[in-house]
Amino acid sequence: MSLLPSPEPRTTPVWDLFVRLFHWGLAATVGVAAVTGFFGGAGRLQGHLTAGLIAAALVLARMVWGFCGPTHARFADFVPSPAALRAHLRAEDGRHLGHNPLGALMVLAVLAAVLVLAVTGLLMLGGMFRIGPFAAGTSFAAGWGAREWHETLAIGVLGLIALHLGGVAFESRRSRENLARAMLDGRKELRPGDAPAAEIPARPVLAFTLLAGLGAALVAGNAVLAARPVPGQPVAQIDPVTAAECGACHMVYHPSLLPRAGWQALIAGLPSHFGEDASLAPATAREIEGWLTAHAAETTETLPAKLFARTAPEAPFTITATRAWARLHEDLPEALFRTKPVGSRANCAACHPDAVSGRFSPFALSIPKE
Repeated sequence: MSLLPSPEPRTTPVWDLFVRLFHWGLAATVGVAAVTGFFGGAGRLQGHLTAGLIAAALVLARMVWGFCGPTHARFADFVPSPAALRAHLRAEDGRHLGHNPLGALMVLAVLAAVLVLAVTGLLMLGGMFRIGPFAAGTSFAAGWGAREWHETLAIGVLGLIALHLGGVAFESRRSRENLARAMLDGRKELRPGDAPAAEIPARPVLAFTLLAGLGAALVAGNAVLAARPVPGQPVAQIDPVTAAECGACHMVYHPSLLPRAGWQALIAGLPSHFGEDASLAPATAREIEGWLTAHAAETTETLPAKLFARTAPEAPFTITATRAWARLHEDLPEALFRTKPVGSRANCAACHPDAVSGRFSPFALSIPKE
């Protein structure tokens, strides 16, 4: 029996630094986006959007590197043909140092899913909140449809991640190698029978040039899209008569927060306005009603306008009585509405600094700490 130590297995570099940084960076950003998207609520939307856009940028960079990177980073090395996929499923091919055919399909699915998630997320912002690069060309209905696709695809990505982790564990056990560690140090053991791969040098200068051009094109495209006039916006200027009469007692509510019928019912009921006599001179009441109905929810393509237009029949002009308001605020403690900075459920401006504008941007949400 030989007492000599077993020779160290020969290893070879497989995953270059960019591929490794991309892999773990994508895992981190998708994880943050998932947590903030599924559990964060409106207050975490900025973090969700940031993580999602970084993930999309990483995917675009990886796509460029797929044409300019070294051997195993290139799509040409791992995108499988139908014949290669069949051979792998029948265990008729050799061991792959890079992605095997099934792993390659997973990579392509994740890249495509992250990009579609980013696009549907931006369509949501454009259609539902009238902000972002797609605000001018996206209707509320399209934004709402994109929301359904976004949520469905997000669940699908979680399924892909579960399959990926299961595949890594299975393949690590089957091939007797630690695939996760290989994605950390970039090296794999050389073995007899490995599938041959032609060595291709990386072209980092070309990759950087392409990335710079792509980034410039995206920035310019975003500027052009953002400069277009956005239809369906809430009216920007509040009528001075309405502001003076209504603002004398409470915050001025934007006309897009109620449908025409709701404002007409409110004006008709001014002699008994939430327990107070708020009667106005007939001419003043007609002027205010005319302005409110001219800019009511039916004229606006924003999420608040669409949600609060579905008023409760028993309270046609009470926003806080709508199902939408109750659903959006169900996680807030009742005590919050009794604190000094808020005072009541009707004081929207306490948490929404842009409430008077009718926008209610999720990025402007600020709940008082008291």
